[in-house]
Amino acid sequence: MTPQEDIDLIRVTDVEYVKDYTMDLEFSNGKKKRVNFLPLLKGKLFEPLKDVSNFVQFGLTHWTLEWYNGADFAPDYLYKQGVDIA
Repeated sequence: MTPQEDIDLIRVTDVEYVKDYTMDLEFSNGKKKRVNFLPLLKGKLFEPLKDVSNFVQFGLTHWTLEWYNGADFAPDYLYKQGVDIA
């Protein structure tokens, strides 16, 4: 990522569940990143998602992932947490 790269308006455009708490996300700038969500599941809202049967109950909104209980993450945060993949 270049320092001048603007990711403030980035969106998640596609998601593929890999396993456990890992997903491959594609962003509106065309980049794909693998995100391990387990270390990100902090706080009361995210506590139920530590059960993988709850974690897999997600949907792709017009800008990011959202879970059945209303939990979500800002796309730029997910972008920064992800590891580049092909």
